[in-house]
Amino acid sequence: MTDQDPELQSLDELAAEADEIEMADEKAFDDLAAIEAERDEFKDKFMRALADAENMRKRSDRDRREAENYGGSKLARDLLPVYDNMRRALTAAEESEGEANSALLEGVELTMRELISVFKKHGIDPIVPEVGDKFDPQNHQAMFEAPVPGTKAGDIIQVMTEGFMLHDRLLRPAQVGVSSSPAS
Repeated sequence: MTDQDPELQSLDELAAEADEIEMADEKAFDDLAAIEAERDEFKDKFMRALADAENMRKRSDRDRREAENYGGSKLARDLLPVYDNMRRALTAAEESEGEANSALLEGVELTMRELISVFKKHGIDPIVPEVGDKFDPQNHQAMFEAPVPGTKAGDIIQVMTEGFMLHDRLLRPAQVGVSSSPAS
């Protein structure tokens, strides 16, 4: 029986063809799984890059706002002694009450108002403690401590210089004298 039945041969061929198709399907399935894994990897990389870009945008917005608000802090700090000297000049002129220097005094007062106006425009606000206020280490710098009868420990007894805030940051603390516990 060397000759096989043509029907049997075609069944064998069909079985071989089915095996080939099954192997091709398995290869296609493996290829599909590899493509899906690659897709998931690219999606993950894309999502991370998107998150990084969003974080970078937020960081640059914050940096820009900080530069706008606090970029001039060095200049503002350098102007504070000018403010202090003008304040001292006004105080000294008011104490002397001389009519001879009234034009000069008026000019200094106008200059002082303009300086304060510029400070306000740029977010610089004075910290003006009053005698009797409670000492706040966040806004005040204690220059000395002395026992003063009739005061409580931690009360401000003298204000030497005003402090300043630049928006929400301390530019310079107010320099004050603080009461210690009265001696018994």
